[in-house]
Amino acid sequence: MPLVKSGRIVADRFVRILDDAPVPEDGPVIVTAARFLADAAELSQREGPVGVIWPNNRPISELAPYLDRLSLVALVFPLFRDGRAYSQARILRERYGFRGELRATGQVLRDQFLFLLRAGFDAFEVTKEIDAEAFCETIAKFDVFYQPTGDGRVTAFRRRLGRGHQTGAVLADSRAHAL
Repeated sequence: MPLVKSGRIVADRFVRILDDAPVPEDGPVIVTAARFLADAAELSQREGPVGVIWPNNRPISELAPYLDRLSLVALVFPLFRDGRAYSQARILRERYGFRGELRATGQVLRDQFLFLLRAGFDAFEVTKEIDAEAFCETIAKFDVFYQPTGDGRVTAFRRRLGRGHQTGAVLADSRAHAL
């Protein structure tokens, strides 16, 4: 399955470990939520990076105490019309300040890519090579957005403020004088 990250198709450096398989001592691994929660103490002591596949029917608050020890959180889209992982992504980025890799997995479709990016995802597992290529092109097309979201990009309004236009303080001050 192609992995898109930073606008390019890249090799996945994480190895998925089945629930009943031994976890190697080093190297990046990704485990299921059940495995992670059952072995959190052991996995936290590993030398290599650890990632978790987090289903969209589990609260992010269960994962929150471990976020500082995780390199990757893969959020699952079991159906393209099930958008709970969008909310999970925003919660991870905005409420919990997660700065690791946030990966969309499952039924990730080409028309969702830009929305996924805006929700805070920075890596995408896609089923079709042609969709991966289309996403790489999409990233380059759009660079200005009006709505603030979990991806950390500066909005069009904030860009204008930074380029010599009136600042919020000046606007507030001028409004106060107008009254």
